[in-house]
Amino acid sequence: MASSRVSAVTVPFVVMIASVMLACGARSLPAPEPAPTASAASAATADVPAPETSARPNPALISRKVFFEPEVRSQVQISPDGQRIGWLAAVGSVVNVWVGPADDIKKAQPVTRNASDDIDRWWWAYTSDRILVAQDHAGDEKWHLSAVDLTKNEAKDLTAVDGVRAELVGLSPRRPKEALIALDDRDKKAPDVYLVDLTTGTRKLVQQNDGGAGAWIADADLRVRFAVHTNTDASVEMLVPAPGKAPWRPFQHVPMENALSIEAVDFDKTGSALLVKDSRGRDKGGLFALDTKTGAATLLVEDPQSDVGQVLVHPTNKTVEAVTFDRERPVWKVVDPSVEGDFYYLQTFGDGTLLVTSRSLDEQRWIVAYAHTDGPTHFYRYDRDPDIPGNPGKATLLFNDRDDLEKVRLSMMVPVTLNARDGLDLVTYLTIPYFKDPRSEGRPTAPLPMVVVVHDGPWSRASLTLDATHQWLASRGYVVLTVNYRGSTGFGQKFANAGNLEWGGAMNADLVDAVRWAVEQKIADPAAVAIMGEGYGGYAALASLASSADTFACAVDFGGPANLFTFLQTAPPGGPMQPEALAHRVGDYRTDEGKKLLSDRSPSAHVGGIKGAVLIGQGKDDPAVKEADTAQFVAALEAAHKGTRSPVIYAVYADEERTLSDPTDMTSFRAVAEVFLAQCLHGEYRPIGNDLDGSTISVPVGAGAIAGLRSALAAKK
Repeated sequence: MASSRVSAVTVPFVVMIASVMLACGARSLPAPEPAPTASAASAATADVPAPETSARPNPALISRKVFFEPEVRSQVQISPDGQRIGWLAAVGSVVNVWVGPADDIKKAQPVTRNASDDIDRWWWAYTSDRILVAQDHAGDEKWHLSAVDLTKNEAKDLTAVDGVRAELVGLSPRRPKEALIALDDRDKKAPDVYLVDLTTGTRKLVQQNDGGAGAWIADADLRVRFAVHTNTDASVEMLVPAPGKAPWRPFQHVPMENALSIEAVDFDKTGSALLVKDSRGRDKGGLFALDTKTGAATLLVEDPQSDVGQVLVHPTNKTVEAVTFDRERPVWKVVDPSVEGDFYYLQTFGDGTLLVTSRSLDEQRWIVAYAHTDGPTHFYRYDRDPDIPGNPGKATLLFNDRDDLEKVRLSMMVPVTLNARDGLDLVTYLTIPYFKDPRSEGRPTAPLPMVVVVHDGPWSRASLTLDATHQWLASRGYVVLTVNYRGSTGFGQKFANAGNLEWGGAMNADLVDAVRWAVEQKIADPAAVAIMGEGYGGYAALASLASSADTFACAVDFGGPANLFTFLQTAPPGGPMQPEALAHRVGDYRTDEGKKLLSDRSPSAHVGGIKGAVLIGQGKDDPAVKEADTAQFVAALEAAHKGTRSPVIYAVYADEERTLSDPTDMTSFRAVAEVFLAQCLHGEYRPIGNDLDGSTISVPVGAGAIAGLRSALAAKK
């Protein structure tokens, strides 16, 4: 929910990792036998009887693509002077920036003309006559930053050096014609910071990165005030400049246990205090003012149930006006009385979750949005009353983010807090098909097949949102459930650290406890529960099937490690993925005790206990989970399942890594997964049809076990 407007402070102490697999490597497992070839796999698959199922093809089901289409309009922002509104939207099939008058957005026109590569992010310059855009080429993540002059309709590449990655460090209304940009042109591992003129493109080195800083914090004068460095044990050091050319000196130390939940927000108006989200010395993360000379911290706002979320700071006087706390759903807490009337009006005006996406410098015009779990997000221009400060103004509808979803009835996601077997609260999100809950009571008319979708990370969280996977599966008649298992972030340090050394242990028990709750509540059919996920979620799916065969009938995994020992051995250091942090949170492969733990928690060590059907997806170029490792695990599973009616299906994608990035590849895997789940849960499915076209999918194992897959592979274009 963070605002897309960049202030002079844009980089947190540590960017919270979205997935433990993002930076990991994995060494190949010792292989007593070669990985199966496609021909060998086909021969083995012939020994697997066709699954007994009452799965029903239904071409009338909503197309899978409808749920996963990209947003038509996103990153909606008002100009600093309040006169124009811009957003990302496609021109043809390529995402560009559109800008139009704030009072008449129907006159909006694309102001960039990219013909091949999507624009990923964009920002208003504080002059209001320019924008900055970020894009890479063909997904190479070598981001370039360009400035677009809206008056002259001209674009200038500010980082026109091939192979160089640029990151925006800061913009400021005090220096509206300039920007701070980090470039790795000198050292790929240590980007330096440059002050760049947005008009001419000229740049000046203002901070060379001699200490391996991973992030910078700059003030409203575009001065680099702090450097952030991650230590080998995943703790974090906040550094300040020393006199002369001496090395930067330590200012604040953040232990590993707190490194995932500390973030710099902004400076106050004087620059003498830094607003920081911090959880040191406490359970729930609060918002503090950190004295930049003494390091003394003053608590500004907190909540007993969750960490602080979005922080709304006045654009010029830098006072904290409001914050969000998100336990089951985001809730605004007003800090400054000057905006109390605005929030009262906005929260009673709309029926969704209120988001504040950007505001003009004088705060007279806001862009707000209302997010829904069962429909598109609606964007509004909110005009404050210019004559009566604090008096609410008027919200005017602009558009939604996806017109197509207005025509489709979706199911509502609801939050539920459950109790784990040890009493720990588990914030869980449940989606019941609307046609199975005609009175919207949060209970189906009869227990339904259920799919547990495990969020990736594990050091992240699920939130109340429009979830495409939930909607897709609910449209097929399944209850869908996602658990914030222990180890998830956002619920305080005790909850996050309760996941330490519990991969495949208490973290998986939390998933089982959620299923038992759903069965007790007569929501889920105990004989028809599937589990699926990618990254850590894929690992949890495999581990759950191995340890809880009586709970889960089948599993879908993409990119999950089957062997934790080899997975951790070669994990490249970086941020929370430092070896000491992994040893503390997952297990230490260097000790006998750690080796035993990792073996016990690895699905590869319990192949004989995996009784249900398994669909495994693998990116051929995944640096974290090697293709050879997965192929060997699949071969072992296939041997264990030989002669049973629980097939093993293995789909491999060329040119894909940890997760699927190409839309055609995503579509193809969902098509296969949908039929797989229907055969396991005896549900309906939309036939695969031509949903494999354009994808890089190959299925070396088990293609014959999925209805229509072999013919779809043969016809694939």
